[in-house]
Amino acid sequence: MSYKLVVFDLDGTILNTLDDLADSLNIVCQKYNFPTFSYEEVKYMVGNGIPKLIERAIPEGKTNPAYKDFLNDYIKYYENHSKIKTSPYPHMKEVLLKLKEAGVKLGVNSNKIEDAVIPLCNFYFPGIFDFVSGGHLDRKPKPDPAGLNAILAKAEECRPALYVGDSDVDIQTGKNAGIDVLSVAWGFRGRKFLEENGAMKVIDQVPQLLDEVL
Repeated sequence: MSYKLVVFDLDGTILNTLDDLADSLNIVCQKYNFPTFSYEEVKYMVGNGIPKLIERAIPEGKTNPAYKDFLNDYIKYYENHSKIKTSPYPHMKEVLLKLKEAGVKLGVNSNKIEDAVIPLCNFYFPGIFDFVSGGHLDRKPKPDPAGLNAILAKAEECRPALYVGDSDVDIQTGKNAGIDVLSVAWGFRGRKFLEENGAMKVIDQVPQLLDEVL
């Protein structure tokens, strides 16, 4: 099938953001004298938005009296340190440009706070994405399809549409929005996890996106 609109998850799908996410979390944990985490541990803590990440990270989660202050400190710190070690996955920019040249509309839908998503997209992929939707503290995170649906509404003429992500959350988000989902094994979860959690199709290499979309 040839798709006219492809919407991508951000973390673990088009950008490897793990090191900056983990480093930011650990810096703020140290500030509050909370336990810190390895990159491998953080890999399985992210994916449901920053509030859920913080809930998973601090002792007693949301019931911790420091939760709101920690959350705000993390958001501020990460927004200023989100481009230290982050980088696009190999061949990603090249593949996205080829899709755009073929006339495919491209979007990003992430649980990451929108004030961080937009600068990251503009910095690493300038002029590539037609639509960008990030997380809002007053909106339910994925797998709620609100953010994805907002993009679909702006591009009603672009059908069929495809959602591309690296997690079980992304699989459910695409299903909730009623569009096809393509899972990628190079991100934070891996092929085995994705297949065990309902992936329709999984690819292992970024250039495979061209065949799947076009």
